[in-house]
Amino acid sequence: MLKPSEVAPLNAFSLAEIIHAAGVPPGVFNLITGYGPVVGEALATHPEVDMVSFTGSTRAGTRVSALASAGVKRVALELGGKSAAIILDDADFSIAVKGVVGNCFLNSGQTCTAHTRMLVPESRYEEAAKLAVEAAKYYRPGDPMAPETTLGPLASKMQLDRVRDYINRGIAEGAQLLCGGATLPDGVDADGYYVAPTVFGQVKWDATIAREEIFGPVLSIISYRDEDDAVRIANSTVYGLAGGVWSASDEHAESVARRLRTGQVDINGGPFNMYAPFGGYKQSGNGRELGKYGLEEFLEYKALQFKPAPKA
Repeated sequence: MLKPSEVAPLNAFSLAEIIHAAGVPPGVFNLITGYGPVVGEALATHPEVDMVSFTGSTRAGTRVSALASAGVKRVALELGGKSAAIILDDADFSIAVKGVVGNCFLNSGQTCTAHTRMLVPESRYEEAAKLAVEAAKYYRPGDPMAPETTLGPLASKMQLDRVRDYINRGIAEGAQLLCGGATLPDGVDADGYYVAPTVFGQVKWDATIAREEIFGPVLSIISYRDEDDAVRIANSTVYGLAGGVWSASDEHAESVARRLRTGQVDINGGPFNMYAPFGGYKQSGNGRELGKYGLEEFLEYKALQFKPAPKA
């Protein structure tokens, strides 16, 4: 049984059509739509539902988990994130900064694994900030069907207001607005849910925009003293979904990546692996998706213990 988000359900209808066309027997896959507090809660509490897998916000995930616990159901949660990309001092900053900006702004920042915190050495902050602003200029908000557009709108008016509120809070808390902001970007439809590609500099590690998931094209640049400080900052949020490490040495990057309390770490911009286990630590959830690991979440073991039958 699949219940898609009420905000964007059409892709689930396409999936259902594909499954039907492939000849999957009726009843193997079922699609149901509706609002989370109504349909979602009914599924989480239904006695004939043995397992619930939920992808969404941490707030909604805790609700699903609480409802499912009454029936002692198995639950897998893929929730929020506030991922940090650590750029080590030996990295090629011209490549690393551009890579982090691209990761942060992918899908207009509406990606749970977005690297929204860029951690750089104190001595190279100015260089990183300049490169980030230059990289942000590539992202042009507009109609997603227009060939010149490189940054589409947000999903809803509610999300637009949320992102703008976070930008204003970042300014109020003293972060330096390097580009973008909460005002409507130039040249876009006033009725659209557009946010300019936004980069904050001199962000304190414990600022609101450095701790809470924004889910929009907003990057925070945070400086660190040494690698221990970088690891501490990266691990300082309640989330632990994804992250990144950039270095001139794979071995150096790996040694830092192994210290991060997060379910996925990209080394030097490593591409997403559909066969690797995907999921988070801490309030980013539990359980894993993708590959055989994702299938195993839906399976239960049964032991059959035989004693030889007596011979006649």
